[in-house]
Amino acid sequence: MEQRISIITLGVADIGRARTFYERLGWRGQEMQETVFFQAGDMAMILWGRAKLAADSGVPDSGVPDSGAGGFDGVVLAHNLRSRAEVDALLADAAAAGAEITRPARETFYGGYAGCFRDPDGHVWEIAWNPGFTLGPDGSLVLPDFG
Repeated sequence: MEQRISIITLGVADIGRARTFYERLGWRGQEMQETVFFQAGDMAMILWGRAKLAADSGVPDSGVPDSGAGGFDGVVLAHNLRSRAEVDALLADAAAAGAEITRPARETFYGGYAGCFRDPDGHVWEIAWNPGFTLGPDGSLVLPDFG
């Protein structure tokens, strides 16, 4: 696994409120299908409904922030790769290292391929290949123009 993060996704209660907050801080996002994408240097930050993010991660969500170990904390870190085969290999490496696979790799609704795991402290990682996101040679991620 390369030492980098491609995307941080925040599970939010209200997409409009969250987007307005970040835009008031000077960020500029693009919204598509109830998801807001922000380019953040060489990576991206995404706002998505908390319940949808938990379900997509394969981790139960009580809906209560900071509800304790074992539940969903509302944040998913993503590591994007260049192929489906790399996704499968990295998930296998994570499991061998002690991760809990919470969602085996599968085709995604956005045309990619991804799976999720939790590290020993319960932090969720999505390991993904997304044909619509460009990865530079150094692993930097560039969002497309959704307009």
